[in-house]
Amino acid sequence: MAGTRNYQSIGEVLVSVKTEFPDITISKIRFLEAEGLIEPERTPSGYRKFYVDDVDRLKSILRMQRDEYLPLKVIKERLLNQESGVEGFDEDGVALDADGESTGPSPTEELADAPTGLQMSLEEMSSATGVERDRIKELESFGIVCSHGPDGAKYYDCDDYIVLSIVKDFFRFGVEPRHLTMYKHFEEREADFFETIVAPTLRQKNPDARRAASQALADLAVTSRKFKQALLRSNLRDNLKSA
Repeated sequence: MAGTRNYQSIGEVLVSVKTEFPDITISKIRFLEAEGLIEPERTPSGYRKFYVDDVDRLKSILRMQRDEYLPLKVIKERLLNQESGVEGFDEDGVALDADGESTGPSPTEELADAPTGLQMSLEEMSSATGVERDRIKELESFGIVCSHGPDGAKYYDCDDYIVLSIVKDFFRFGVEPRHLTMYKHFEEREADFFETIVAPTLRQKNPDARRAASQALADLAVTSRKFKQALLRSNLRDNLKSA
């Protein structure tokens, strides 16, 4: 029947892209749809219909995740830019218009936004991220991720999805879950430090003050990330010189 129609089912799409993306799962495809990155049509009975353009878009999204480590928010913005006439991106990843001019900040300056309302079982989270279940459990034992809910109905949320999507890349280099505890300990201290900075604003207990505190925390997080990147680059450069 597949040969008589011009679209594929979700199972057929899975088979067709799995050679290039071995970690792809039906759960991951459904998740990308739930986040609005792909929008396959539906048959009257509710089955998804993936046309050639849908499959090409899916592959583009997966390549941006795999090759450029872009968060979903940035991928969505890039796709929107392409649809609205943006021609491409420079060597720093900044979007360019038809005249080759920058249209905005580099995607590398963006923080990954956690997808809203996500609740996945251990099995679903493993399928969506490609991280093995035993690895997720080990990460949880070190407090890197945290399941929620009562026993027998525990789930992982949007923040766990972001964390697992990132630490998966560490595993490629032989990094073990126990090695990642240094990041957790540092971020706990950093969070406490940032809280002391915004505490006077929070004590005002009015909506405007809370919005200002929230924005201050976001700005501090971006500044901190840039600072850590600069220090890391400097230290690595010094290590290479002394090697």
